[in-house]
Amino acid sequence: MRIVFADPAHPFLADWLRKQGHVCDLHYDSDRPVLKHALCQAQGLVVRSRTPVDEDLLDHAPQLRFVARVGVGTEHIDMEACAERGIAVLTSPEGSRDAVAEHTLGLLLMLLHKLALADRQIRAGQWLREPNRGTELNGKTVGILGYGNMGAAFARRLVGFNVRVIAYDKFRSDYGDAYAEAVDLPTLQAESQVLSIHIPYMPSNHHFVDGAFLDAFVHPVYLINTARGKVLHTPDLVARLENGRVAGAALDVIEYEEMSFVHLGLDGLPEPFQRLRQMDQVVLNPHIAGWSHEAKERHARVLAQKMRVWLNKTST
Repeated sequence: MRIVFADPAHPFLADWLRKQGHVCDLHYDSDRPVLKHALCQAQGLVVRSRTPVDEDLLDHAPQLRFVARVGVGTEHIDMEACAERGIAVLTSPEGSRDAVAEHTLGLLLMLLHKLALADRQIRAGQWLREPNRGTELNGKTVGILGYGNMGAAFARRLVGFNVRVIAYDKFRSDYGDAYAEAVDLPTLQAESQVLSIHIPYMPSNHHFVDGAFLDAFVHPVYLINTARGKVLHTPDLVARLENGRVAGAALDVIEYEEMSFVHLGLDGLPEPFQRLRQMDQVVLNPHIAGWSHEAKERHARVLAQKMRVWLNKTST
């Protein structure tokens, strides 16, 4: 089987495929026309977020049998077109769930205890103690929106903090476990003091967290988003940060990203994001929650295992 790597992956994946007798064509820096030509004879395609897998690309891959997405989101993959062509789409959310869970916890503690702000002030020669008095996580109710790989891993990290953890997932049932109590959305909004977002991006989730959603919370919440930027309406968030409906926000993702990771240049981003940059109660990261050294290799190993299962299934 010939497999085209459109984007880099940990070397383990290509090494493993070659040991199984497959040919790996590496096209990390190839432009679109070259990639299309390479796919003419390919049965597999490995991508990250840089490469859109749309009908135009698929039309040049008549023998394609699977797309392996190194990572989580599939918003850049035309899932319907793949299904119509009988092309399997394999993803590896398990690869970065631990990294995302740890990062989410880190963002939450930074937000509650003003760690990023205090660090900036010290570097600027300011020694301000009382304005940086923190808020304890202890005793809070943490609400998790989306209880899949990432949400469940975050819930496990909260053990030992003496918090109540509740979760809402519109796509699942009977998902409560020892780490989180399953609740409906009104309960999540009524009782959460912290909201951690872990839902995937899809059309039905576009701006799922908007002004009306945030206004339904009884308590001013601390909000963390390590999912996808476009599930959160930035202008509505800014307005709630300004009026106190949201106590603080830590964002690893922003809705103005292109293809998950590429930004427009800080100075060129829209006005709501410029306002976020000026807020002391906001922590911002460049979409790195799942970007650990361990996750890079784990994504490759997870995909290798899923390819093994898929190949065994399709060969029988």
